Amino acid sequence: MKVKRDDGVEDIQAVWMEDEGETVKMIDQRFLPSELKFYSAENYEEIYRAIKEMMVRGAPAIGVTAAYGIAQAEIQGEDVEEASERIRSARPTAYDLFHAVDHMLDNLERPCKSAEKYTGSVIERCREIGENGAELIKEGTNILTHCNAGALATVDFGTALAPMRIADRDGKDMHIYVDETRPRLQGARLTAWELYNEDISHSVIVDNASGHFMQRGEIDMVMVGTDRIVANGDIANKIGTYEKAVLAKENDIPFYVAAPVTTYDDSTERGKDILIENREDEEVKEINGNMITPEESDVENPAFDVTPVDYITGYITEKGIFSPSELKNMF
Repeated sequence: MKVKRDDGVEDIQAVWMEDEGETVKMIDQRFLPSELKFYSAENYEEIYRAIKEMMVRGAPAIGVTAAYGIAQAEIQGEDVEEASERIRSARPTAYDLFHAVDHMLDNLERPCKSAEKYTGSVIERCREIGENGAELIKEGTNILTHCNAGALATVDFGTALAPMRIADRDGKDMHIYVDETRPRLQGARLTAWELYNEDISHSVIVDNASGHFMQRGEIDMVMVGTDRIVANGDIANKIGTYEKAVLAKENDIPFYVAAPVTTYDDSTERGKDILIENREDEEVKEINGNMITPEESDVENPAFDVTPVDYITGYITEKGIFSPSELKNMF
């Protein structure tokens, strides 16, 4: 991931290990875009906190952080089973978290090497997603994306943003509509920050404007990431994704989901069976510590919604681009 600094441009990963696994460092995404700050996790409890409090977020990046946390627990002589259960409990919806923990429990002989190998595989899968998805992007394409599915969410490259990065590298002209993604504003804060640092043309729009731009013919495709794909092809992604999919279908706009195959959960049959995380009232009631609702008002704050398979045009994976029927057959 390219980051513009006062002294030039630097390549930075969203999360990495130092000190032979004793320390896990990450970009603290709560402070972006105003400040580039880093958080150091010294034990698995601090890894749990980093995931729970969304210092790190995005399914693949959460998975990598979890893998590092299990490696760290093993190196420090902690109870690895206890550490794994604690880390699993941090975010219930993102499937990569559970996949990463299971992977590490099966590969603890050389914990640092196993975690780094897992991280390398995540980065490579995202690069391949970018190569495959870039084929969909033609000269002059206008793309709507929701939430943040870039390098910050995946360690490097991204899922939904990876095809845009590769298309930009290949010299294709395009424009990205970035909806703000309330309540935590991951689009306005994080996706826009990534695109700015990559010099990719983009506009930030309010969440409620996407239908307006679709209706006017100013959006050619929608491209999002996902935290989980279940057996029938339904997906769980950031709250508001379902609305984008419905609007896209109404306006005959293709709707693509970009994700590594590790996001596929064949143990869950339908989207309605996915456990949806509900988060704190303050995320809705406050912005930057300023109250925007009456204190007495009740809040409902689901972090994700489910988009049924019928609204999905295709899935962009490291193995290729698949229609819903092809996805089922592949797995």
